[in-house]
Amino acid sequence: MALFLKADWENIIMANYEIDPQILIPYVPKGVEIDLFEDKCYISLVGFMFKNTQLFNVPIPWFGTFEEINLRFYVVRKEGNQIKRGVVFINETIPYPIVAWVANKLYNEHYTVVPTKHEQILGTDSNQIKFEWLVDSKWNSIDVQYSNKSKTMKSNSLEKFIYEHYYGYTKVSDKKTEEYKLQHPSWKTHTLLNYEIDCDFQVMYGQDFAILNETKPAAVFIAKGSKVGIEWKRNQLKL
Repeated sequence: MALFLKADWENIIMANYEIDPQILIPYVPKGVEIDLFEDKCYISLVGFMFKNTQLFNVPIPWFGTFEEINLRFYVVRKEGNQIKRGVVFINETIPYPIVAWVANKLYNEHYTVVPTKHEQILGTDSNQIKFEWLVDSKWNSIDVQYSNKSKTMKSNSLEKFIYEHYYGYTKVSDKKTEEYKLQHPSWKTHTLLNYEIDCDFQVMYGQDFAILNETKPAAVFIAKGSKVGIEWKRNQLKL
């Protein structure tokens, strides 16, 4: 299968919040349903580095490396005997208008553009990385300190549930949904030592998500990352 996009995803932070699934119903694309873990619904604030980006194997000069911040939740599609676990993005934020334009134009995505930056400190036993993004004159941030030793995710864990959804679903309209597939190996993760999150969810994502301003994450994870491919083909779901 031809790949539309290839890139290295690194230092993938997931701050995971329990949320009332009723809040997400208007955002669920037709043909999928909310995916629960141990009967709980999660939404994740994600920060990571996009590096060495290529479109159809062509490097993107000057715009190939950047920070991405997104808010996503988890869905499942049952197609015959096949179960497809995927994600839906409320919003994806990057710093380059041209990259956002391509993604939105070709794939009906929900990219927005704001200034972003990051800082990384490497130590002997632990590392620290901080992602920041500017909205309405305020720098929001997600900052984690973690052990520099990586580990394999445990089977049937929340960590594995969060990271291992290999499909994406885009709500094009109330009656139209697009499905695409991501390719990457199972990631190694690190033991988290400390974290700090400063995000105005209401300003960033709208009134529906204001409750997250007063919600403590149920768990925060960081994965090492890997090369990632996104397939060119997008399926129009037959509903």
